[in-house]
Amino acid sequence: MERERTHASDETRRSGKTKYGLWSNTRFMLDAAWHTAWTVPFVAAVMALTAAGTTLTELFVAPVVLHRIEVHASLGGMLLDIAAFAAGLVALAAVHDYFDQISFSGNVEVRVSIVKRIGLKASGTAYANMLDADFNALEEKSYRNCSGNDAATEKFWRTWTEILTNVFGFVAYLFVLANLSIWMILLVIVTAGVGYAAAKRINEWGYRHREEERARLKRYTYLNDVFGKREYAKDMRILNLRPWILELRNRAFRALLAFYARREANNLWANVIDVALAFARNGIAYAYLIRLTLAQGLTASEFLLYFTAVSGFGMWVTGILDQFAELNKESLELSQIREFLDWPEPYAFEDGEPLKRRPGHAYRITLEHVSFRYPGADRDTLHDVSLDIRPGERLAVVGLNGAGKTTLVKLVCGLLDPTSGRVLVDGVDVRQYDRRDYYALFSAVFQDFSVLDSTVAQNVAQRVDGIDRARVEACLGEAGLMDAVGRLPGGVDAHMGRGVYEDGVELSGGQTQRLMLARALYKDAPVLVLDEPTAALDPIAEDDVYRHYARMTAGRTSVFISHRLASTRFCDRIVFLAGGRIAEEGTHESLLAMGGGYARLFEVQSKYYRDDMNAAAAGDAVAGDDGRSKGSQ
Repeated sequence: MERERTHASDETRRSGKTKYGLWSNTRFMLDAAWHTAWTVPFVAAVMALTAAGTTLTELFVAPVVLHRIEVHASLGGMLLDIAAFAAGLVALAAVHDYFDQISFSGNVEVRVSIVKRIGLKASGTAYANMLDADFNALEEKSYRNCSGNDAATEKFWRTWTEILTNVFGFVAYLFVLANLSIWMILLVIVTAGVGYAAAKRINEWGYRHREEERARLKRYTYLNDVFGKREYAKDMRILNLRPWILELRNRAFRALLAFYARREANNLWANVIDVALAFARNGIAYAYLIRLTLAQGLTASEFLLYFTAVSGFGMWVTGILDQFAELNKESLELSQIREFLDWPEPYAFEDGEPLKRRPGHAYRITLEHVSFRYPGADRDTLHDVSLDIRPGERLAVVGLNGAGKTTLVKLVCGLLDPTSGRVLVDGVDVRQYDRRDYYALFSAVFQDFSVLDSTVAQNVAQRVDGIDRARVEACLGEAGLMDAVGRLPGGVDAHMGRGVYEDGVELSGGQTQRLMLARALYKDAPVLVLDEPTAALDPIAEDDVYRHYARMTAGRTSVFISHRLASTRFCDRIVFLAGGRIAEEGTHESLLAMGGGYARLFEVQSKYYRDDMNAAAAGDAVAGDDGRSKGSQ
């Protein structure tokens, strides 16, 4: 059923349609504001009223003063009217500016609340979703649509403020023009609509080509940033990459300028059409009002009022259409965010059965005829694998690169679900449980580390407050890292990484491996998973890490993934994967005696180890001879 919903969602995305309309997205934003900064819609409405009120007040200033002159009113009365208008405009401006100032923080608060929701979705979604290119692309778009004050999630409120301002102004001006011919009002509406339609069609060129602009701008920004990146510094100097990168950047810049030139040339026609229609509308209005003046004795103040209202009425109509078009664009971006937030979850989380962790209980993990195929692949990565991980057992899973070892461990940990077959915990299908409860059963050290720029203690405990410092130090000691950490300034409170801290330290590969092991020990989960934890280490450092693993995994269920077979001797059982299947199974000695794929691979690997050791010994001997020769001269 979940797969059907996902497929339907894929079809919706490919068609370019969305189930979230403009009014649905407006309700979404109102709901977001209600739960974070409920005053935001109210502030937008007040700003719209004051802005429209200011324009309407300004409309009457000149006609009223002119009327006072026409009727030969007293200077005092005229000054009183001017003062009243001035006071009204000042009051409206003050109220508008006040609410404009306080609107910023509320708008930002709503946008940030949506960013938090995106982050929670991205960090809490099923791991399988993160393998979906569409999901990742939608996540990137969602963050981009929240990436600044001009992003849809914040600009949305300013757009609605403009819409309400234009609607209030339109209604007010409609009352002013009520005494004129309906045909005059329709003329203004039609010319404004035609101008809007033409401008919209022309100006949409930029919107239709926004991905082209984004791609060109992204390429230029990337190449421009390369010059300051530390990872390029050595090659920039040794290999003299600077002229090459400079030429690429200049080409990207010229391509970007060419795009902007095309866009501005296209937009010029919108301005030409707008000016032509405005000239025609104002000319007809001017002629009509002159006719009324001659035929009906329209006063100069009335003439001025109506002519100004006609010109402004067209602006209100255009403003309403323009802002709704802008709101529609923002609605499309909000739809991307909502589609990401509503992306279906293939696993059970809060709606699954709770799996309470039992202290001291050793869990049994069973793979029952498990096959797995990645989306878009033409064959299974794992096929019909049955494996029983016994409580307290140290199991090694070995094989060549691409044999399916990492996929197997992801299935064991519940990061992936089988395409067919079942993964059981104590005989029960893990898909029935809250997946986060199942995750809690595992401590893991993966080959790709997740070290944050934080303190050593926080990286071990993976929390900010409530850290058991004694336990942190004990785990670092068991992992063989406490001596090195003790020499750091601040000890376990030393800052790690230089992305945030100027005094941050950077650990070596072996030290980072030990830090990850200390983290796994601190969690103290029933099952320990080690996925290629020494892939980047030299044989000496690797041997030292294995000794710590062997000592610390004694008596606990552990799964060790490796392509280096010398590391598996401390394990109780070894599973050799080949071609996505379990090809051989047994102890290190029994598999060597079998003389199969495991034995052949071990022989090849041990030859390299012997060659490395012989070369190192020969190098030491030469160094010793050189030392003696020099000493005898």
